[in-house]
Amino acid sequence: MVYLAIKELATTAEDVIMVTSSIMKDMQPNSEVIYRPNAIRALCRIIDPSMAQGVERFFKAAIVDKNTSISSAALVSAYHLFPAAKDVVKRWVNEAQEAVQGKSSSSFFNSSGGSSYLGWGSSSSNTTSGYQPIPSTSYITQYHALGLLYLIRQQDRMAVTKMIQQLGGGKTGAGTVLKNPLALCMLIRYAAKIMEEDPNMQRQILELIEGWLRHKSDMVNLEAARVICEIKGVTAAQLTKPIAVLQLFLSSPKSSLRFAATRTLAALALTHPASVATCNVDLENLISDQNRSVATYAITTLLKTGNEASVDRLMKQISGFMSEISDEFKVIIVDAIRSLCLKFPAKHASMLSFLSGVLRDEGGYDFKRAIVEAIFDMIKFIGDCKEQALSHLCEFIEDCEFTKLSVRILHLLGLEGPKSPQPTKYIRYIYNRVVLENATVRAAAVSSLAKFGLNAGEAKLSKSVNVLLNRCLDDVDDEVRDRAAMYLKLYEEQQLAMTYVKEESVYSLSALESKLVSYLSDPDAGEKPFDASSIPKVSREQAAKEVARPSTLETIGVPSSSKAATPPPPSAAETQSQYAQQLAEIPEFTSYGQVLYSSTKATQLTESETEYQVSCVKHLFEEHIVFQFNVSNTIADTVLENVAVIMEPQTDSGLSDDFTMPIASLGANSPGIGYVSFTRDESTAYQTASFQCILKFVSKEVDPSTGEPEEEGYEDEYSLEDLELSAADYILPTYVTFSSEWDRLRGGVTVTETFALPAMESLKAACDSIIEILNMQALGGSEEPQSTSIHTLQLSGLVAGGGGKALVRCQKQEAANLVIAAIV
Repeated sequence: MVYLAIKELATTAEDVIMVTSSIMKDMQPNSEVIYRPNAIRALCRIIDPSMAQGVERFFKAAIVDKNTSISSAALVSAYHLFPAAKDVVKRWVNEAQEAVQGKSSSSFFNSSGGSSYLGWGSSSSNTTSGYQPIPSTSYITQYHALGLLYLIRQQDRMAVTKMIQQLGGGKTGAGTVLKNPLALCMLIRYAAKIMEEDPNMQRQILELIEGWLRHKSDMVNLEAARVICEIKGVTAAQLTKPIAVLQLFLSSPKSSLRFAATRTLAALALTHPASVATCNVDLENLISDQNRSVATYAITTLLKTGNEASVDRLMKQISGFMSEISDEFKVIIVDAIRSLCLKFPAKHASMLSFLSGVLRDEGGYDFKRAIVEAIFDMIKFIGDCKEQALSHLCEFIEDCEFTKLSVRILHLLGLEGPKSPQPTKYIRYIYNRVVLENATVRAAAVSSLAKFGLNAGEAKLSKSVNVLLNRCLDDVDDEVRDRAAMYLKLYEEQQLAMTYVKEESVYSLSALESKLVSYLSDPDAGEKPFDASSIPKVSREQAAKEVARPSTLETIGVPSSSKAATPPPPSAAETQSQYAQQLAEIPEFTSYGQVLYSSTKATQLTESETEYQVSCVKHLFEEHIVFQFNVSNTIADTVLENVAVIMEPQTDSGLSDDFTMPIASLGANSPGIGYVSFTRDESTAYQTASFQCILKFVSKEVDPSTGEPEEEGYEDEYSLEDLELSAADYILPTYVTFSSEWDRLRGGVTVTETFALPAMESLKAACDSIIEILNMQALGGSEEPQSTSIHTLQLSGLVAGGGGKALVRCQKQEAANLVIAAIV
């Protein structure tokens, strides 16, 4: 209790010299064994980094002590000391290596039961305590020592690899000195990390892990099987052994082993359903398992690996125990059914019937949302079930207690209902929400109702909806009244209805945000109205994907992996926003105005293996073009100073060189950014040119003793790839409704040319090449040719700087010529 009190008070104490001296007396080898482990743990909490060297010899002696509890206490304390005293703890690596070898240890309690973690064995001075050492079979010290060894060596991949090979025990794993299952599991995880970081080691490490599949410990078998199943790009042949091990665990009397095996197989079934299908017989036996968690994962796995013939039988079995499991596992089953429905659309009737049934059951928000999401996806991807699914959703909102779900369903009804053969049957359900629900749902119902009237092909239906909207003008809530008034106004002006209701494209929100921020931050911009014509548009489907839930159809319900999730790459509009903010902070460019467009992909001017790596991003202003060069130096012990890229146009480019902003200093593996600015001789023209680029710099060696570059260096230069300024650098991909936009531009400028593409292997390759050359948005799925002989590719783009939209016909002659010139 005294040691516990000391550890709790350690964070508030200012002077710990006296208590440190007292605790160090309890750490002496001649002290009572029961005091030494607690003294070591308490000392670790109260000393500061400067005192670590003074207690080094005590810790070294304790790490190699014959007593398990003393050695473990010292190793764990060293682990906690490492962040504050790295240099001192690193000197204990030999002692930790000796501890991991699992030399003879002792414990006070007889450990024949297989566990001596809390054994208080005799110390090296057992004559004082009178305890007789009894050999321990827990070897828990190996687990703690291995953790400390990895912590010391984690920055040295070769050292970690060597440690794994030394402790692995060869291909069969029988020669390993590690006898503690926890230590072996930890070693397997270290091996998996090395295999992930260095693919060249995969074959060698995989042989080690396969050897551990035959270990006598179930824990080690499961960990080895799980690691192999999670390897990126694992083949069916490599999965044979781990799946065989997991299949044996499916019939184990221990529920923990059955749960671990089914959980691993459920995750593997997402990527390798055919390999997991060999376990289907054993998994079906687990459907009636007393442990509902095991049964849930068994059902989930069978849904992913089963065939179309087994769907109806599985649905009956699922219905039997849905009421016996928690909402968390219900969500997993619902998401598995959703993916199965998309896999076997012919079976949508039975699955939709099941989902509608559980939708009426009691449950929390997450469970109900999972069901609604599943029905949404069925409506989107399976056209035959749309009518029935919408009817089920209408019945659900009659008694829905979750406002968010009601709003989402009303929005979907507004989109899909007017397209149905009998749109009038949904009106009653929607108007009931206007009468009976709260203000949020009423506002959503008004919007949904208006879409029926504005998109209806029947004048009678439109007139009826108009009457209902007029009644909404008397609502007590402002939002409901305002929406009703707005939609009634759209009834009178069809052009506004085309813009606000029937338009299939919307502004890219991130691009709109970037333009608004630039507009508000520019003091001179307030004199002119905000111009939205230069903002690219995306389809409603693309906009929905950007704000979609993070989990996909194939990953919901999968057990979380120990690996950190990779963040998604920034979108094109987010990249544009970042570039605009970055350029706004440079004083030399403040007079240039707003950035009209920045290239979304950096052009590589060097190979990835070269000592200097250079890429270029082009920024278009109204009267200027700025080239941004991202330069990286990969040569160790070398510093580059006054780094600049010299650009020479090969022809008359219509650009005048302004200035070059060099990089002052560039160390090893520390990227820098330089700029070259040109003035556009004619701001209304679209200049295209090719530039010869040379990287010039002063190279200086780094003094290894001081870490500073030498005073004298030498000038050097490095040839880069030629840089092209092409039509794609002026065009922003944007979405439009092609047929209506084509008709609107029919009276505009037209340029017609015929080109031969003999170098293209197929129509698909030609489409991909033209899309890349023009940097335009393919519309209506036209990027995928359906014929091998003839195809019409529909593209849309927005020419930066007010050039207008570019389809095949453009609003300005210059924009049309620009598109033609790009293909030439």
